[in-house]
Amino acid sequence: MMRSLLIALCVLTFASPALAQRLDETPRTAVISAFGPEMTALKAATADRREYVQAGATFTTGTLEGKPVVLFLSGMSMVNAAMTTQAALDRFRVTRVVFSGIAGGVDPALDVGDVVVAEQWAQYLENALAREVAPGKFEPPQGELLATEKLAPFGMMYPRGVVVTRAPGQVERRVWFPADPAMLNTAREVAGTVKLKRCVAERCLAKEPRVVVGGNGVSGQSFVDNAAVRTWAYDAFGAKVLDMESAAVAQVAYVNGTPFIAFRSLSDLAGGDPGKNQALTFFQLASDNSASVVRAFLAALP
Repeated sequence: MMRSLLIALCVLTFASPALAQRLDETPRTAVISAFGPEMTALKAATADRREYVQAGATFTTGTLEGKPVVLFLSGMSMVNAAMTTQAALDRFRVTRVVFSGIAGGVDPALDVGDVVVAEQWAQYLENALAREVAPGKFEPPQGELLATEKLAPFGMMYPRGVVVTRAPGQVERRVWFPADPAMLNTAREVAGTVKLKRCVAERCLAKEPRVVVGGNGVSGQSFVDNAAVRTWAYDAFGAKVLDMESAAVAQVAYVNGTPFIAFRSLSDLAGGDPGKNQALTFFQLASDNSASVVRAFLAALP
């Protein structure tokens, strides 16, 4: 009897590696940033910190604005972001996912320092590269190679959806991955209550930054400092903001059935800057602005 029980436990352990590696059972909000400077203000404000190193990432548990959290860096770009988010969901009891970081502004009505909280995210570089049938003329691919909704191409690049499997037999192709409606409502409630930074060192923004909740965001594995790509992202996707991680995290959260939201402050205008790209000048200001809104958001959560 005892031998059979031990065998059963061994089988269960090897068949369920994620369960065996669970590090913490406290329900927590995952708070993610792409790289160190984006996380600085959030980590400094977190009490009772404890660190775990797993799967090449450092996860920090603690309490932020009265809420149990697990903080970690996703790493830059889409694969890193998806990998570390899934690792966190496997190892911690994550009840919701919050991303805080910087991005490039796409909507001409927005400016550096603004914080955007998009309602949905797409992977704008998920595309089919079309055959050139004449100089500058491309033949669009057919059927499943195209997006489920008509999105304008950028030269030979024709947008398509992402194939997603949520459960055996549940396969779909999606362009958009949604932010959680309840968390969006909380973001709207706090949007006008946060004082955002306008100056860094001796450089000040031309206008007071603001928080904008709603609209679309796009993500892809390229840093963009190109006016033509920026215009296409705005025209084809209606994007307000462009980054390198949020849509990947949104997809992982969607597949796992975990509520998701992203706060992205504009460090530059993705090629629409009046002169050189401004990211190196304003990335810390933008990071701090995003962190300030996230802290107010966490404090307002039920």
